[in-house]
Amino acid sequence: MGTGESGVMRLLEAGRWGGVFLLMAVVWQVQVWRYGVQLEQQSVEHAQALSQQREVYVHQQQAEHDKRLALEQQLSASDQQHARELSDAQHNQAALRDRLATADVRLSVLLDATDPANGCPVSTATTPGGVVHATARAQLDPAHAQRIIAITDDGDNALIALRACQAYVRAVGR
Repeated sequence: MGTGESGVMRLLEAGRWGGVFLLMAVVWQVQVWRYGVQLEQQSVEHAQALSQQREVYVHQQQAEHDKRLALEQQLSASDQQHARELSDAQHNQAALRDRLATADVRLSVLLDATDPANGCPVSTATTPGGVVHATARAQLDPAHAQRIIAITDDGDNALIALRACQAYVRAVGR
C-alpha cells in the first residue's frame, strides 16, 4: 500500500467518523425536538389543570360567599324580628304598669273558698251589684301587682332572648 492509498483510507476513515458524528448529531437533534414537544405538551396540560383548579376554587369561594351572605341576611332579619318582639313586649308591659298605677286595671287572684287552711273564709256569693259568677277573687295591692308585672316582664324578655338564641343556633347550624 502506498501513501496515496493510505491517504484515501484515512479520508474514508475520517468520512466514516464524520458520518457517525453527523448521524449522532441528527439523532441528538431529533431527541431534542421530541423532548421539547413533550415539555410543551406537559406545560399546556399543566396550565389547563391550573386553570381548572382556579375555576373550581373561584366557584367554591363564590358559593361560600353567597352562603355567608344569605346567613348574614337571615340573622339580620331574625335580629330585627326579635328586637321588634322585645320592643312590643316592653311597650305592652309599660302600658300595663301605667294602667295598674292609675287604677284602670286591678290584678286579682282566684281564691279557693273550700280550703280551710287559708284561715279566712271568703263568701263565694255575689253581692247585689256584682256580676261575678265564678269563684271568689281577691284584688292585689298595686305595689304587689307592679312586682308581679316586673317579674313577668323579665320572663317575657328572657323568652324572647331564648328564641333569638335558638334561631341563631339553627341558622348557623345549617
